[in-house]
Amino acid sequence: METPTDCLNCGVCCFSKSATYIRVSGDDWSRLGDDAERVARFAGQNAYMRMRSGHCLALQVTTKRGQLPLFFCEIYSTRPQICRDLKRGSPQCEGELETKAHRVADHCRR
Repeated sequence: METPTDCLNCGVCCFSKSATYIRVSGDDWSRLGDDAERVARFAGQNAYMRMRSGHCLALQVTTKRGQLPLFFCEIYSTRPQICRDLKRGSPQCEGELETKAHRVADHCRR
């Protein structure tokens, strides 16, 4: 799959079947501020972003008939470090695209 020119046209890295996909560190929790309890949760002693419909709760997907979906993070400025570290077009990004692009396509067809 060709790398999208903008993350707004992708969202693949926010999708997972795992409820413990995006780890939230103590610094991340602090950065999330008032949103922390709403978008993240504890599983034992570790915190993770909440998941909904197979993707991070903070990922908003907008679709309009006849147009491609747009993906945006509602907490972009306070997102966890792991999300900050993933760069578009990096090997990690390419791996996400290769293994999970079909999940995004399936999600958008619903």
